[in-house]
Amino acid sequence: MSQRALGVTGVVIALSLALSSCGLVRDLTGEGGEGETAASEEAAEQVTAEDVELPFVRQGRMFVEGGNDVAVEITVEALEHDGEYLMIDFSRTILETITGEEISYAGAPVRLVDPVSGEVLLPVTDEEHGEPYGSYFIEGSDLVPIHEHLAAPIRRYFPAPSEDVEFLTLTGMTAGHVPGVPVSYVDEFTQLPEPDVHDYIDPETWVINGDLPEDEIVYPETAPEPGLDTAEFVQSMESFVDSSTASTTRAGDEETIALHADNMFAFDESDPTDEAVDTIREAAQSLRENLGEDVEVTVVGHTDGKGSDDYNQTLSEERAEAVRALLEEELGSDFTLTTEGRGSGELLAQEGGDDDEEARARNRRVEFSYEVPMADNGTEEGGGLEAAKRHVGPPAPYFEELDPFTTVAHEDLDLNVYPMVRDGAYLFQMVGFQNSTLSDLEADLEGDEAFLPGSPQQYTEGTMGGFRLEEPDTGVIRYVIRIRTGEGEYEDFADEILTLSPGEEYMALAVFPAPSPDVAEMTLYAGAFGEIPGVPIQ
Repeated sequence: MSQRALGVTGVVIALSLALSSCGLVRDLTGEGGEGETAASEEAAEQVTAEDVELPFVRQGRMFVEGGNDVAVEITVEALEHDGEYLMIDFSRTILETITGEEISYAGAPVRLVDPVSGEVLLPVTDEEHGEPYGSYFIEGSDLVPIHEHLAAPIRRYFPAPSEDVEFLTLTGMTAGHVPGVPVSYVDEFTQLPEPDVHDYIDPETWVINGDLPEDEIVYPETAPEPGLDTAEFVQSMESFVDSSTASTTRAGDEETIALHADNMFAFDESDPTDEAVDTIREAAQSLRENLGEDVEVTVVGHTDGKGSDDYNQTLSEERAEAVRALLEEELGSDFTLTTEGRGSGELLAQEGGDDDEEARARNRRVEFSYEVPMADNGTEEGGGLEAAKRHVGPPAPYFEELDPFTTVAHEDLDLNVYPMVRDGAYLFQMVGFQNSTLSDLEADLEGDEAFLPGSPQQYTEGTMGGFRLEEPDTGVIRYVIRIRTGEGEYEDFADEILTLSPGEEYMALAVFPAPSPDVAEMTLYAGAFGEIPGVPIQ
């Protein structure tokens, strides 16, 4: 058999972000089998996971620094649950030839999402190497050989979700949004065929021995041992919904309503304004709808930044007590109400700028914090605060593709805006960035829009993290979801856009909390691309 050098030096693509530490080394010879790609089933409304057939297929473009970006196809083959872990089998096929000497890749990490509870699941890694369990070429290494047009099957393990689910949503690794992936409950995971990759490629020398197969190569894999603590690989989505009277933040089972009427409290006063009293009564209705009865609610008072720490601490406690008394009038004995004062230690809005008065008014606020069930499927009806209503629907079914709703331009960059997809408690917004020039182009999406003081835009970074939605009828603003990655640490659930090659479309995803089911369209504020009204919800 002939031997051909694989060409390792300087030709490595690091896919740790996109494929959870599954890197690759390309075949410099340009030879290898022409892989067949799987065709997806016709998407349709489904009732149970047993009725849905895999594979699901997505195509996208992979950012490659130092070489030409390439088209990639991701095929989801199986998602199994053995009672302790999830296992996903998918394949990646690079559809074009990769060129360049110094190649690296950056993109959205692979995630499994329960769109109903808001849990985000990450691949489980081993302690020794820090690499994900599943397929590997050399154990403990994040590099695997790849060949254009040849399917590369990949297996990964995830922690089980907190609740039994029928469907999960897959995001990342250039796949964008893949909803409705059916979960198969099994006693044991499906066994892979005997690995044969080392029959074709020497792991010591990275030399190809003979001709590669025409369909795929089977890699060895490692599986997590029973009883592994996977808690650190389960994250939660934090939503932020804002209106003129209140904002609501929810992360996992923790929810906080912050009341910010135009002036919740006058300067140096502990009695709520007349407008604030009306808002507090609406908030009481929201608490009853959100929680039912016999729930503990913590009422927290805040001041602006003027005054001494001791004075502000006392004033914040008095404000919390005043609001608690009003809530008790509305709620009676159905709730346990406790109070705290935090002075000026947790300012929402930065003071001292051009909008200083508005910022200080927003900081003079009262918040209600409480726990809610993770898998609450209800949608509130009736009164209460618009910003405090949760809207949770069923998981979205799989779809093959969407047609763009509209295209807008900013300088030399086009933005193809696709219909939003309602998936559980969230809206998934796909957009396509397209470089209309003949040269590489950096995406400029910052914009110069004025955000409300205290909104997440003052704290977030990232290209699409500045996107937001507005309900046409209510004016309620919905911001990009943030994923809580650790204590006080977050990242946007929105893709970063890197250097764009000419001509091709680069799909990207941003995720928002969902509005009421009767909302059929939203206004999208897309950074430098400006306001895009009437984007439909599918």
